[in-house]
Amino acid sequence: MTGHDHETTEHAGPSDLSGGARIDTTTPHPARMYDWFLGGKDNYPVDVEMGKQLVAMEPRTMVMARANRAFMERGIRWLAKQGVRQFLDIGTGIPTEPNLHQIAQRVTPEARVVYCDNDPIVLRHAEALLRSTPEGVTEYVQADAREPQSIVEQARKVLDFTEPVALSLIALLHFVSDEQGAHELVRRLMDELPSGSYLMLSHATGEFAPDTANTATDMYRARGLTLALRDRDEVARFFDGLELVEPGVEVVTHWRPELGETGLPADESDDSDDSDAPIPGFVGVGRKP
Repeated sequence: MTGHDHETTEHAGPSDLSGGARIDTTTPHPARMYDWFLGGKDNYPVDVEMGKQLVAMEPRTMVMARANRAFMERGIRWLAKQGVRQFLDIGTGIPTEPNLHQIAQRVTPEARVVYCDNDPIVLRHAEALLRSTPEGVTEYVQADAREPQSIVEQARKVLDFTEPVALSLIALLHFVSDEQGAHELVRRLMDELPSGSYLMLSHATGEFAPDTANTATDMYRARGLTLALRDRDEVARFFDGLELVEPGVEVVTHWRPELGETGLPADESDDSDDSDAPIPGFVGVGRKP
């Protein structure tokens, strides 16, 4: 996955959206920067400026974004083939083809998917997320990831919480600090899900380049944004009490690369001077006993 295939619309400045939601075009936003990393067009100059600064510090940033999308595709396809029929995706981001529901419903047409995000620009594109198969159901809820009870209450209207649900947290948790209760957030969400449910997540790390990570964290903080890069052990803590699916918590490109019909193979390199360095992100999938 290297870019957007979805239809974009004209920006309307610091827009008023339906319901009075506004898009702030004066401050960089992680979802819009991620969109830019993927080659999308739903971003503003302020997002591009910071994105370029991050790429200058860590040339593999754009490769990481593509590898992250490829992991999502592999993970959802694997989960659907295990018989999972329900998916709760929190921190959805700007729609990018193929979307999660498209991957799940190609394997299982009757799959039910609930997307959740609190970004007005994602809300504006929610229609693109709701194009489901005739047998399946796809819904979008507007909620903050740090309010798990609100998410669960809305998701229950679509998902049957007596049957397994796959909780997808892709490139989300590194924007939630320990002080904001990142691990507690995951625990509370998984507590609501029945036995046989899964947690699938991806998480950026500074483990391989701590000085660069510190600079990036300071850059985010200076703009009023949170960046909480975690090492492998800290990422593994999100799976406490769960049964990790092989190969466990791994570098993003090393998680079952053989499952990839699209995306990056495990040995993908880029144009940086140190292409042998691991892509700075960990991923994993765990099953609730």
